[in-house]
Amino acid sequence: MSSESVSRKGLPANRLAAARAREFVYAALHGWTQVPADGRGGVAGATDAPPGAGAAPVLETVPEELVDDAVLLVSELVTNAVMYAGTDIDVVCRLERDPATRPCVVVEVADRHPSRGVRCGAEARRGEAGYGLQLVSALSESWGVTYRRAEKRVWFRLQAAEQETAEVDAASSGPAAAGPDGATRSRDAGAYVHPAHARGYAAEWVDRRGPSFLAETSELLAGQLDEAMVTALAAQMLVPRLADWCGIWLGAPGRTPQLSRVWHADEQRIDPLREELERIPPPTALRTGGVPWPCPESAGADRAGGSAFAFPLIARDADLGVLLLGRAEQTQMNDAVMRMVQDVGRRLAQAVFTARQYTRQRRISAALQRRQLPSALARIVGVDTAIVYEPHGEGQTVGGDFYDIFPMGGGRWCFLLGDVQGKDPEAMSVTGLARHLVRLLAREGHGVESVLGRLNVAMAEESAEAFALGGEQTGSRFLSLLYGELTVEPGVPGARCTVATAGHPPPLHLFTDGRVEPASEPQMLLGIDEGAEFRAGTFDLAPGETLLCVTDGVTERRCGNWQLDDNDGLADVLRQGMGLGAKALAEYVRRAAHDFGTGPVEDDLSVLVLQAVAGD
Repeated sequence: MSSESVSRKGLPANRLAAARAREFVYAALHGWTQVPADGRGGVAGATDAPPGAGAAPVLETVPEELVDDAVLLVSELVTNAVMYAGTDIDVVCRLERDPATRPCVVVEVADRHPSRGVRCGAEARRGEAGYGLQLVSALSESWGVTYRRAEKRVWFRLQAAEQETAEVDAASSGPAAAGPDGATRSRDAGAYVHPAHARGYAAEWVDRRGPSFLAETSELLAGQLDEAMVTALAAQMLVPRLADWCGIWLGAPGRTPQLSRVWHADEQRIDPLREELERIPPPTALRTGGVPWPCPESAGADRAGGSAFAFPLIARDADLGVLLLGRAEQTQMNDAVMRMVQDVGRRLAQAVFTARQYTRQRRISAALQRRQLPSALARIVGVDTAIVYEPHGEGQTVGGDFYDIFPMGGGRWCFLLGDVQGKDPEAMSVTGLARHLVRLLAREGHGVESVLGRLNVAMAEESAEAFALGGEQTGSRFLSLLYGELTVEPGVPGARCTVATAGHPPPLHLFTDGRVEPASEPQMLLGIDEGAEFRAGTFDLAPGETLLCVTDGVTERRCGNWQLDDNDGLADVLRQGMGLGAKALAEYVRRAAHDFGTGPVEDDLSVLVLQAVAGD
């Protein structure tokens, strides 16, 4: 027969909230280790006191590992709620028992600010706590977020492993009882000590829990590509499991390390500890771990003085920094714990190295990408312009789509919107080549039709060369392009427009009476047939009229079997946006494309709007 014990606690949003939440969850879970013989747990709706208090015989023990993880995760979720919601917080702790399954712990953290989304990772500001969802994702069996009209509730579920269930926690019946963060509490002294360093740095804890702890740490750090996130997560895994506090310095060969992260089991000591560590030069030239180091006064050492040990952070033979672990009392670090911390240090250093390599590559990529597109659109006299550009690739600022507007002198401007086949970095490289080649041809005096013809020859030759070198057509790149010229006569409102498309969605001309007509005829993609010829059309863009240019990321946006432009869908969107300015209309079309389908956009998305206004 299954049973459930539930306890709830309300907390104000202040610096003590996380500590109070840890105490509450620890007390609830250890209070439930003793339950009545009939199997009933606490009463749902009970508040501050844990259910089952004062009950008779010990029926089962909540595994220490379950308590440890639950206390760590609730601390992180409450910290997130305090930082990003700032409202009163409700914490619910539930223990589910079923003789046929392992015990489960479910914890919920609710705030009163549902409009503020859950934040973590790169969204969190450097130097702050609140990286909870990374920890929750790594340690919990399942987790989620529930939004209601007046609250947001984040929950996680932990289930004991079979071997954890089989173990009996001697602390529940022996001379000591479990405390916050999976600690043990001496009944005489009343001080909480984590099992990893009870009676010194206990080798038995490392032998029993070390492999799973290292596995969790590796999994948590392996996927992180942000240096600040790596140090934040590492600090919170180490404290309080292996230390009462820690400091992490990061640097580079030949450079003085800088303090990157400080963490303490008592949040109120973090700021004073950080200030003191910033004044202390970090240990340097370390080649072995466990080097004793003076314990800072702000670390909260007991009367006999605290202890601290320094470990080098080395990856690929490069000295990346120092990890400093500290305890509130004098103690020695045995060989088992020394090896454990060294293993964690190697994983931390490798994660920092990987994050730095990723950051370096991303900066190089961003610098190259910025040269593929114009930094700003040229201003056209008498015509308002706007561009919306969304590359599909994650982390990309440039994809297969490209655009440009540039002046030619004498009241003439050229504009283009193109799309290279593919979404990979090779497609990105072709965008810059095509854009600069169009500028060069235009400035040599080639008109719209001639520019398309010569660009087509260049693309066809590149495809032929790729085929000859690679023996297959995978290196070929086809290009769709919309290219045109605007001519503005001094004192004459509106503009004269010449435009042509090659394998590209035709531009749509919106008249002041609401009519929408395509402004060009469909023609072949560039790069397929070297001998293809292209024709352009010319028309007047009168004041109040709009020319809408898009890539196929807009027209081919899908909803089931339908595309956005089926049955002239894009023309309907343009007509519905009549009366909007150029920038507002471009954003309206972008939003319509996103709203048309329920899934994510699967292609680059570009919108270019040209809108004739009264002459300046």
